[in-house]
Amino acid sequence: MLLRLTDINKFYNGSPVLQHVHLTIEDRDRIGLIGVNGCGKSTLLKIITGSVLPDHILEQDGEIAKSNQTSIGYLEQMGGLDKENTVCEEMRSVFRPLLDAQQRLHTIEQDMQNGDLSASEEYHQLSAWFENNDGYQIDVKLKTVLNGMGFPEETYHRIISGFSGGEKTRLAIAKLLLEEPNLLILDEPTNHLDFQTIMWLEDYLQTYKGALLIVSHDRYFLDKLATSICEIEHGRLTRYKGNYTAFVALKEAAVARQQKEYELQQKEIAKLEDYVARNLTRASTAKSAQSRVKQLEKMERIERPVSYTKQARIAFTYAMEPPQEVLHVKDVDLTVGVGAQRKTLAEHISFTVRRGEKWGIIGENGIGKSTLLKVLQGLLPHGGSVRWAANVKRAHFEQESTNLHPNKTIMEELHDRMPLWTDLEVRSLLGQVRITGENVYKQIGVISGGERAKVCFAVMMLEHGNVLILDEPTNHLDIAMKEVIEAALADFPGTILFVSHDRYLLNRVADHILELSTDGVTCYQGGFDAWNAVKKEQAAAQQPAAQKEKPATASPSSGTGYKTKQQRAQEAKRRTAIRAIEQKMERMQQELDALNAELEQESVYTNFQLMQEKCNRMDEIRVKLDAALEELIELEDAE
Repeated sequence: MLLRLTDINKFYNGSPVLQHVHLTIEDRDRIGLIGVNGCGKSTLLKIITGSVLPDHILEQDGEIAKSNQTSIGYLEQMGGLDKENTVCEEMRSVFRPLLDAQQRLHTIEQDMQNGDLSASEEYHQLSAWFENNDGYQIDVKLKTVLNGMGFPEETYHRIISGFSGGEKTRLAIAKLLLEEPNLLILDEPTNHLDFQTIMWLEDYLQTYKGALLIVSHDRYFLDKLATSICEIEHGRLTRYKGNYTAFVALKEAAVARQQKEYELQQKEIAKLEDYVARNLTRASTAKSAQSRVKQLEKMERIERPVSYTKQARIAFTYAMEPPQEVLHVKDVDLTVGVGAQRKTLAEHISFTVRRGEKWGIIGENGIGKSTLLKVLQGLLPHGGSVRWAANVKRAHFEQESTNLHPNKTIMEELHDRMPLWTDLEVRSLLGQVRITGENVYKQIGVISGGERAKVCFAVMMLEHGNVLILDEPTNHLDIAMKEVIEAALADFPGTILFVSHDRYLLNRVADHILELSTDGVTCYQGGFDAWNAVKKEQAAAQQPAAQKEKPATASPSSGTGYKTKQQRAQEAKRRTAIRAIEQKMERMQQELDALNAELEQESVYTNFQLMQEKCNRMDEIRVKLDAALEELIELEDAE
């Protein structure tokens, strides 16, 4: 046993946050801690780490027992770092006793070389201790963890204060991993991490020697690591065996079972109460009725199961159908900054989105995913071509919520958008996203990120867009709300383009993955699992080739395997064919645009025969465009 909590209670402003919580953590446990926002997860972690004390209802409750060997490591966002240290200094500070021992060994070695053997016994004992505690593996451990968390060697001598908030969080995780406490507590560890780093962390933690207590809304992460799930609901903690997927099934079965038991007991109570009502005043049956009263008094009542949140009801609808080809992007460059500070993020971005498709946009942090969404909406200048079809109506969700007015209340924000609506109608809409009661009068500038996201979803429901553009829509949301949004987006019949690090969302909603890199974009069919499978196949195919090739023949800067002369020639031929088709499609589109313009001329639309000829020609071009597009897709898929 590493740690045991017995009958833990905590109140804030007289309201219970945690009630009669019991939890035992054994060595090698992998526990996922979940619950809606504000349920008490962070409070429980603070009680475990000792920064908050539990409240005592009775003298014997609120016990926290720890083994003498228990060491706790707790990830606090951007906490636990000396920001004036370099990365290397901060990471090596974890090994201070070992480094001091190493220095002492060197001193003794020098003395022994000079003929002083007085410390030979100390040298023998210290060197054995140094080796047993992996003293010779310090640099290996340091490089493994830092590289896995996305810090190459050239960053080791940078001062920590110069890193971004997300980078500092990654450094804090790296330091905790190097400390190797036997109880590692991680609070939303996947925030600020890209897919590659998350998957490295998952693999690393699977072989972690100690116990893990993880608070996370990342269901993939919980599925990969957790062997039990602890849910805090209405102040109570319930533990379920298995990962998150198993928890969902077990929770559903438990609720169904409790509902059935509740209904059966209610029938029994109704029978007993009816008997008492009919027989208590009769002399002949009063004794029997009294026994049933006592039976009712002694009965342990089964509580009616309640969901940990009332289900939000979100649905996105639209009236106008756009054409088959909704969006065509060609040779767009993404840049940030101006003048000498101007920086290119990605170049030559080209892709086509068709009606009803749902595109998940992924890529490394800082590559320009949010910038791409702004370019597509005409909010930023850009090179290349971004062409939306007619009848496209866009609805936009951005993670910063800049489309909301911080000084307005939630009610005022909605009323301004729907001035003819009554308070009841506005409240009804807000109720669908679970903003109720006095919360509707909160100023937008002071509400949480999750509440702002709900307001944005309400606004999107009003906009009735047939194309939804979303930037990290599930950030700040608890799991229950994430699942509601996933269902709403999956059921949406229109077109969706969304940036997300949420692997569950990408897998359930996306039918295309657009991966953004400095070289442009690569498109994949399917969701996250399909993309991940392709990546693994590519890595497996490249590995043997990389081993066979001499180092001199491999490209030191390329992340891809070596290509033969024949492969390079085939690739060049394919790209030439793609460019030719794209040019042909551009010419056809230009002709189509010219014909559209001619149809608006009086000399054409008043001449039926001439108008018919031009319409027939437009139909011919559209057929050829579709055929060219199919050919283009085949060539791109052949990559």
